Amino acid sequence: MASNALPRRPSAAALPEDESIPLHERVRYRGLLTVAVMGASIMQILDTTIANVAIPHMQSALGATSETVTWVLTSYILASAVAMPITGWLADRIGRRELFMAAVAGFIVASMACGAAQTLEQMVAFRFLQGVSAAFIGPLSQSVMLDINPPERHARAMSIWGMGIMIGPILGPILGGWLTESVNWRWVFYVNLPVGLITLAMMWALLPKTKSVTRRFDLFGFSMLALGLAALQLMLDRGAHQDWFDSIEIWIEMGVAVSCLWMFIVHMFTAQAPLFSRKMLADRNLVTAMGFMVVIGVVMFASMALLPPMLQNLFGWPVIDTGVALALRGIGILASMWVAGQLLGKIDARWLVGTGLLIAAYSLWQMSHWSLMMGMQPVIISGLVQGLGMGLIFIPLNTMAFATIEPQYRTDGSSLLNLFRSLGASVGISIVTTLLGSNIQRSHADLAAHVTNSSVALLDPSTADRFGIAGDAALAMVNAEINRQAAMVAYIDDFWAMMWVTLASVPLVLLLRPPKPGGPKASAADMGH
Repeated sequence: MASNALPRRPSAAALPEDESIPLHERVRYRGLLTVAVMGASIMQILDTTIANVAIPHMQSALGATSETVTWVLTSYILASAVAMPITGWLADRIGRRELFMAAVAGFIVASMACGAAQTLEQMVAFRFLQGVSAAFIGPLSQSVMLDINPPERHARAMSIWGMGIMIGPILGPILGGWLTESVNWRWVFYVNLPVGLITLAMMWALLPKTKSVTRRFDLFGFSMLALGLAALQLMLDRGAHQDWFDSIEIWIEMGVAVSCLWMFIVHMFTAQAPLFSRKMLADRNLVTAMGFMVVIGVVMFASMALLPPMLQNLFGWPVIDTGVALALRGIGILASMWVAGQLLGKIDARWLVGTGLLIAAYSLWQMSHWSLMMGMQPVIISGLVQGLGMGLIFIPLNTMAFATIEPQYRTDGSSLLNLFRSLGASVGISIVTTLLGSNIQRSHADLAAHVTNSSVALLDPSTADRFGIAGDAALAMVNAEINRQAAMVAYIDDFWAMMWVTLASVPLVLLLRPPKPGGPKASAADMGH
């Protein structure tokens, strides 16, 4: 009896000699390890939004301009996009445990350096290093959650992981705003130290080792992908500031992105040992899930980028009230994720994804009927509805994405899913902000054309200049109200556009293949990986 028990209870950090034992059978204290993995994941995902609130304070403290301070955000996005694709290769080369712990340690050090930065150049450099570490944490946390759980528990594991991924961006602005106002903007970064150290200690004690795999590095493929993604992210991030294609910079970035990504795609089909396995990319579920991740990025993150400035600038809500109202959508996410975890394996997962998309589209339809006269209730209700929809999409989709690929491709697959979600967010935010600006101008012109002495009872615009300062003030008030109404019309147009994008993605559900009852079966390749 003792000899049978020994292989299943090794030292948590030691790889047993018999590598045929699956990883989920070599884990001690799975619950504690799950807490550690989720701690790292939430810490990383929070930093995608928590620093946004502190940007105005950084600008004055670091002596930056309103344009140059945006590099604090851009450098993080660029680093994550460039580093994320090589997560699988590094995990195979040096071991997933070692890479995970190095990424968490690097994230802690970079966060402390960001908090102590005295110049803009230092902050941008440290944020770049923080983004590199963050790029590895996301995919590794997802693949570890799958591997430390048996196949029949994968849906529950993805529910837990998904809660952190979806709730993190919502709580980030609230926590960042509270830290900035109550303590200091530097604590937006310092708060990572206690969480990171506890997480790192728990992973060192509990996370088993995995065998390293000799794998050739595709330098040309990675170079083309990295250059293409970096140019694309720069174009998306700086397009609105540079007036898009009226700027030579944007044309150059678009040219580099298109040419490099095209060469990468050709290389993927022709190289003997490409960066990603062609067998993995031939999996219909994984590729379809990548497309859905773009939709999730657009709907979830673009709407989260639109709502705070709308509620604060048009409705005059305080920062804390805005954050609390938006955070309540987390209740819908948590509820639907729990429901999705319970229903997976009992009904076709494609029905859950399709239903989630329709619910998310309905929430955007609700938002397209907002008005400047409404209170807080419509914002809370539509947020709860959108949360219900996104939760129903996220868990079944992630479960199906890994249901049909071999376990050795989980880290690579996870890196691609996280990358496409990030790209979807960048593309979505760029598109909706550009549409917002152009629609405000168009709506302003349309509304101003209807302002006449008959439509404004107390003011004749054609004679207001005769009254001097009083007339100018009256015209300014009318113009301010026109701007406010035009902005509301533009926001509504954005919500309509996102609704149609969500509805257009519903037929893609038919491309997915549902996982077999009981979850995906572990293959021999899973042993020891």
